[in-house]
Amino acid sequence: MTEPPVAGLLLAAGAGRRFGGPKALAEVDGEPLVLRALRTLTAAGCAPVRVVVGAAGEQVRALLPEPGQAVTAQDWATGMGASLRAGLAALERADGPVAALVHLVDLPWVGADIVGRVAGRASADVVARAAYDGVPGHPVLLGRRWWRDIAATSHGDRGARDWLATREDLVLIECGDLGSGRDVDRPGDLAGPG
Repeated sequence: MTEPPVAGLLLAAGAGRRFGGPKALAEVDGEPLVLRALRTLTAAGCAPVRVVVGAAGEQVRALLPEPGQAVTAQDWATGMGASLRAGLAALERADGPVAALVHLVDLPWVGADIVGRVAGRASADVVARAAYDGVPGHPVLLGRRWWRDIAATSHGDRGARDWLATREDLVLIECGDLGSGRDVDRPGDLAGPG
């Protein structure tokens, strides 16, 4: 387990309009993306792990090994900001984690090695994110000190993007040697990271 404790926050609430349905339910090698991402966070030592659900929330919750891991973003349809706010609020009630590792459900080729590398920088003051060949990506590591500030500014589909853009203390953690960080936008993307 990473020291100090890092919570995993998996954003899996979207309807996947461009994709044709909720990405959390899509499968790679017979495994739903939500379970693949949950396994990645757990393997990297994140604890506790919370999964933010919205579209197809009951179906996604039913897949989880522990239904209590699910956090419902009531206003999920307004965008990723709603998911981030709901997830951070749930983690504030958790004892121990000094930081939240925010991961997206549509990143099936971001493995535990990448998550672990980013999580290894955990502190209550950290603002860090993975980079792939210098290009900022996910996951994003947010120190507990900032959770309320981030929640207050997270709106629409931008999540923490605008807040992160103002941070001079943002640390980019190069992970291009471990993967591409490519996301899944269309069903054809599920074939592999190619």
